[in-house]
Amino acid sequence: MTLIPIIIAMLQVPAADGLVTNHEVAGPLTQYTRSEVPGLQYVVVDAEGILFEFAGGLADIQNQKAMTLDTTLMAYSMTKPCTAVAILQLAEQGKVRLDDPIDRYLPNHPYGGHGITIRHLLTHTSGLPNPIPLRWVHLAEQGAGFDEDAALARVVAENPRLSFEPGRKYAYSNIGYWLLGKIVERVSGQSYTDYVRTNIIRPLGLSPQEMDFVIPDPARHANGYLAKYSLMNLMKGFVTDSKFWGEYEGKWLRLRSHHLNGPAFGGLVGTARSFGRLLQDQLRAESVLLSPETRRLLETRQTDGRGRKIPMTLGWHVGDLNGTAYFFKEGGGGGFHGEMRLYPAKGIASVVMVNSTVFNSTRFLNRVDRKFLGEN
Repeated sequence: MTLIPIIIAMLQVPAADGLVTNHEVAGPLTQYTRSEVPGLQYVVVDAEGILFEFAGGLADIQNQKAMTLDTTLMAYSMTKPCTAVAILQLAEQGKVRLDDPIDRYLPNHPYGGHGITIRHLLTHTSGLPNPIPLRWVHLAEQGAGFDEDAALARVVAENPRLSFEPGRKYAYSNIGYWLLGKIVERVSGQSYTDYVRTNIIRPLGLSPQEMDFVIPDPARHANGYLAKYSLMNLMKGFVTDSKFWGEYEGKWLRLRSHHLNGPAFGGLVGTARSFGRLLQDQLRAESVLLSPETRRLLETRQTDGRGRKIPMTLGWHVGDLNGTAYFFKEGGGGGFHGEMRLYPAKGIASVVMVNSTVFNSTRFLNRVDRKFLGEN
């Protein structure tokens, strides 16, 4: 089956050493939509606007519905920087302190008495366990009837022990960011989702149709897919519930629309464009979300309890592409995968989102972003 890409881009876009032509960037993207993923969105921005946009392939294979720039996809862990921003906003207001023990805000949890701080949660140095979260989802039609608090209580009850002493080292934990969402609720008096809508999404000028915690319009939302001939498909019965499996559509298994049980560790739904807006705010001289001092704090690499640098800031992971440093967050789960990057020294940022569980976003961005970084 041939997938016809939809490309919306400037004929020429500026790069550090000249001009990148539409064809130079669109070629590799077209290859991905023909062979590796059903559909793909890719956006490159600077502080002032969009340098390049691409939407190609299919959002719905069975009905041959094209992936467009306003098609929404699940963002999964790309949500976590927004959770970090929410915490830092509250710290700016003096409502929390980063080195406060979380026991001060969450009195009823099994990890009390170990000195875990908010900073530990933000930097994944808390020692909290990180079981596979693929079952921490519920069908979209469950809607408002879903009990998030009960779901979290079950998860922590099943995983009550720390993996190591807080601060000793870096080790990723979705539970840690789920608990950060609960701190946001306790301190702000709002649900986590309402807080983010009011203090992050709306100030960025985004509508609910562009970014939200529920699927805003099923007609504009991509189906998520799992490759039929993949190890993940063979193992799906061990890590997911069969109620989330749809039908095979060619070489892809469609997964039913769902939401994550914990919005703070992975609940956002949006477009590459909308996440590009978040990145633009971090590139501008003045952010609408954070003061200059707090933004510098967000971008400062952190250390563990022994003073060793870890690959994290207070919300971003730290990477390097041929000597160019960048901040990033990758997210993936049932039927979707994506990654967003900030290149502060270059003044640009990028986002890729696809409707396929298995996708090497690091390899993709390493290959395509370099066109905008002045590299061959």
